[in-house]
Amino acid sequence: MDRHSLITIVGGSGFLGRYVVQELAKTGARLRVVVRSPNKAQFLKPLGGLGQVQIVAGDIRSDAAMASACDGASAVVNLVGILAESGGQRFDAVQAEGAARVARAAAAAGARAFVQMSAIGADPASRSAYGRTKGEGEAAVRAAFPSATILRPSIVFGPEDGFLNRFAGLAKIAPFALPIVAADTRFQPVYVLDVARCVAAALAEPARFGGQTYELGGPRALTMRQLIAYILAETHVRKPIVEIPDAVAGTAASLFGWLPGAPMTADQWTMLQSDNVVSGENGLTAFGVGATPLEAIAPSYLVRYRRQGRWSTGAATGQSEG
Repeated sequence: MDRHSLITIVGGSGFLGRYVVQELAKTGARLRVVVRSPNKAQFLKPLGGLGQVQIVAGDIRSDAAMASACDGASAVVNLVGILAESGGQRFDAVQAEGAARVARAAAAAGARAFVQMSAIGADPASRSAYGRTKGEGEAAVRAAFPSATILRPSIVFGPEDGFLNRFAGLAKIAPFALPIVAADTRFQPVYVLDVARCVAAALAEPARFGGQTYELGGPRALTMRQLIAYILAETHVRKPIVEIPDAVAGTAASLFGWLPGAPMTADQWTMLQSDNVVSGENGLTAFGVGATPLEAIAPSYLVRYRRQGRWSTGAATGQSEG
């Protein structure tokens, strides 16, 4: 990719999107970032040179919007995904039909490279609606754009993530103990910038990476219990972890998961019944990207959850505030 190329990034204003924009801007290509609310995505413009990053409005549920978004693009990236249904956002419409729509538009526009952001666990036969629609989206992308590169990361961590930050916040306000579910489920946290670098590499060499699916994970797998213990240690919160029995957690998710603001939906509970780890070779290796350890990045942003922030005197073993 060079300054004569145009890359369309659908869903580029989210957590991962800002890093993908940052990496692709380094190639010198012009970037067209398609978002639902352009006013909320203006922070992306300084990531590129003057006029390099264009923010446009577009809905992945609209054929006309995606056709316009992909018009003239040399490459297209689809980052759109949701963890729970809300308002007008439905798994089928966004992750299955939406992915198909972007791929068809990219093919019609003559794009030579396409990257579809999926997730470990994507499977049309999944019991989880999230996993099922991710899998259906992959199949639809393959049908419309056979040379697409599909990336399946485990949970992604970084300064703005919704996983470590969420539990660090909960640990800080929990009165006596921090309850957790699915304590033995394993994850392989992967650094957001490593994932973004894989996107850039896939677009740079579509002949090499096209038509392939890669699972992406960090250097080691951790159980939910280990992840929460690590968060407590880094935030200097000394509170016990209380493991909620599966029967109780599953029932609560089924009965109350549909309520606005519920801590966990029934579908998320279903997802937690399976490990979220790379099943074979780590895809980072194929792209020549080193796996960044959680411990090398997370302390820099988890420190803000300590009672006195960077001025905290407690050791990172949890022997202090709470």
